[in-house]
Amino acid sequence: MAKIFQVSARAAMAHVIEPVARRLIAWGVTPNQVTVAGTVGVLGGSIGLGAQGFLVAGALVVTFFALVDLVDGTMARLSGGSTRFGALLDSTMDRIADGAVVGTVIYILAQRHDQWGVVGGIICLVTGAVVSYVKARAEGLGLKANVGIAERAERLIIIGIGGLLSGFGLEWGLAAAVWFLAAVSVITIWQRMAYVYKQAEAADAADRARAAEAGS
Repeated sequence: MAKIFQVSARAAMAHVIEPVARRLIAWGVTPNQVTVAGTVGVLGGSIGLGAQGFLVAGALVVTFFALVDLVDGTMARLSGGSTRFGALLDSTMDRIADGAVVGTVIYILAQRHDQWGVVGGIICLVTGAVVSYVKARAEGLGLKANVGIAERAERLIIIGIGGLLSGFGLEWGLAAAVWFLAAVSVITIWQRMAYVYKQAEAADAADRARAAEAGS
């Protein structure tokens, strides 16, 4: 399924990210350390800068660490695969960072008395959690849900762009980014649910066929 960042763009980023990942591994840095550092960076950019009114600096920091989030996965792959705890840590830190970013945006919009922007922010908060939950629950059932127009990096970059626009005087940019993010998040949920539905139907049909054969 199509993504906001197409395969070609992701491949171009990989050419930058992979050498960085290799260098960090050579220095003895672990994927888990990068995961935690990335979360601290996002928290600093959103709460420490964005919520204090430094939108441009906050947006740049959040966008940078959204890309850093791609580094730990690359490091794990180059190191021979992620550990079970590493996967759990990554998901947990992602949820904390996402909540901080969207919560900060809601706070800023509330300060501006932008009620519709706040509504959009709440939708983003809920749909962002559901996007991640669908994938986690599907994987728990032995299915895949790694599809959708907007994955985590895309969602953070959308917010970052909105913050930059707002910081440069285009205040409508933040609310526009929030509503755009809400829309693509809803689409991503639908795409993942449809993708999982097809797999689940096929798996259930196979189970019924095996049960029928065993009973005959």
